[in-house]
Amino acid sequence: MKFNISELEERFLFLANPENAKGAEAYMKNQFKFYGIYTTERRKISSDYIKEVGILTPKELEKTVKALWKMPYREYQYIGQELIAFHKKHWTEDIIILAEFCIVNKSWWDTVDSIASLILSSNFQLYPHQIIPITNRWNSSSNFWLQRSSIMFQKSYKQKTNTDLLAKYILNCNTSKEFFIQKAIGWALREYSKTDAEWVTQFVSNHPLAPLSKREALRLIS
Repeated sequence: MKFNISELEERFLFLANPENAKGAEAYMKNQFKFYGIYTTERRKISSDYIKEVGILTPKELEKTVKALWKMPYREYQYIGQELIAFHKKHWTEDIIILAEFCIVNKSWWDTVDSIASLILSSNFQLYPHQIIPITNRWNSSSNFWLQRSSIMFQKSYKQKTNTDLLAKYILNCNTSKEFFIQKAIGWALREYSKTDAEWVTQFVSNHPLAPLSKREALRLIS
């Protein structure tokens, strides 16, 4: 069965809620159009349809995700990233290229952070030799969404976190005035504080951070 966006559109239209859509669009600063489908319903549509279609070839996957990324309603981008995650057992090293495409196109925190959780975290565990060349390039990029991704990809690694790399990437960006970078620094440190609060406390004490980053980093530490 081929992935048919028109068929998916019919399912979305059936549950579209114009009032919810207004709220979602306002929450996202009116950058994207929404159908206004509740998250639980949208995820069920996504999950059911992806399972019906089954496994795509790498070329089909890339073509489908890029087609979903061109669609005007934000729900399609959510399904695009979930479609990549569904194919995890079939990923090749090139999946990171598709992930990067999704990060830098129609970029906003909702997709960028989901990609970090659903794709980047697992990809770099599968292909650890990619970590340094790719995340270093992202961290030094002028695209702050790539910078954010370089800081956030380890947020679920716990004891496996490379603290030297985390510290390096944070300090490379700690003078940024960009809200989403300051927030990412704080969020990454806050997540790691669940594993090693002492390390985070010392890091925050020893390095200059934006007030937002510092506040977020120490949020869970008494």
